[in-house]
Amino acid sequence: MSLFLNLAPTILSPTQTHLKLASFKRKFPSISLSPDFRNRTKIRSVHGNPDQPHVTPAKPRWENIVSDAASLYPVYVTVGGIVACLKPSAFAWFVNRGPSSYSLSLGFIMLAMGLTLELKDLINLFTQRPLSILFGCVAQYTIMPAFGVIISKSLGLPPSLSVGLILLACCPGGTASNVVTLIAQGDVPLSIVMTVCTTLGAVLLTPLLTKILAATYVPVNAAKLSISTLQVVVAPILLGSYMQSTFPAAVKLVTPLAPLFAVLVSSLLACSVFSENVVRLKSSVAIASVASDLSPILRIQSVLSGELGAVILSVLLLHFAGFFVGYTVAAICRFREPERRAISIEVGMQNSSLGVVLAASHFTSPMVALPPAMSAVIMNIMGSSLGFIWRHVKPSDSDGGPKANAN
Repeated sequence: MSLFLNLAPTILSPTQTHLKLASFKRKFPSISLSPDFRNRTKIRSVHGNPDQPHVTPAKPRWENIVSDAASLYPVYVTVGGIVACLKPSAFAWFVNRGPSSYSLSLGFIMLAMGLTLELKDLINLFTQRPLSILFGCVAQYTIMPAFGVIISKSLGLPPSLSVGLILLACCPGGTASNVVTLIAQGDVPLSIVMTVCTTLGAVLLTPLLTKILAATYVPVNAAKLSISTLQVVVAPILLGSYMQSTFPAAVKLVTPLAPLFAVLVSSLLACSVFSENVVRLKSSVAIASVASDLSPILRIQSVLSGELGAVILSVLLLHFAGFFVGYTVAAICRFREPERRAISIEVGMQNSSLGVVLAASHFTSPMVALPPAMSAVIMNIMGSSLGFIWRHVKPSDSDGGPKANAN
């Protein structure tokens, strides 16, 4: 599947879409139009102008069903979290094989991501819009790490939870952000390129930032973190992209299923780590429940004031800060509304699976992996809710400034 061919109309302004599509082959002779692209039916323009054609792929029904199933990621994680609370032993077969099982799972997720990418199309997108892409990547690796430190210190988190929150904040953008951006009527191509760029940059930036910001709590081996990130993130993405270009026919058969498998494996990974910590969390709940003289409200307050409440609150604040500050700085810099939404969602949604794998592989305390594991549930619920809100608010480009025009 060609990323650029399928998503290019989203990049263009309403007045340029028709002309750009008409001159597409002349400007990019190295990219051939696939047969399914030529046979797409014309429908009403997304910009409301019937004279400007907009194309959509005619997918088989089963592909639409699989795509809808993949979009239910928050549901899978929530259901898995409930199962982990009620019966932690249900994930013992996976937990007992960790951290190798965690690393292989993340590698599979990144391989699925690589199968859907064509590097030449990503390069074309980057050369067209370097400013917005670089801005988004810088925002990703400055806003979230800064708030990870601020929140952990403000809440007085224990060292293990502080390291876990900072590690989560230093992770790249998650692939779920691309789906949420699509729901929110944001700039999908920008979101995809930001995800790829921040993921590739995680080899150096995630270990480096974690060492700088979390070394005051526990020793951090940046070199080992970097090697692990290279092995479980970058190598599978490049392998998937190589397979996509070398064996296009075979990859085309499995590509529609790749997002669903990646979502299911990611859910399994997050819920398995959560099940590892359920016993400790239940003990804090039990301690709060022992005081029978407390009212139900006071019992709930007692539970939330413990480790469980600290994790939930810290993760909520971290992702809220990412969404809010990401959108605000993009608005201050006068990016177009679809770009603001893409940057906000990309900054606010992290690759929690990477955080889980690095925490389980390089830190002795299982509590370090708890914030990334909880993030898989909280982040996707927050992101999906934001996406559905923005879905009913039509983006307007009338307030775009110089940077919008330059990109």
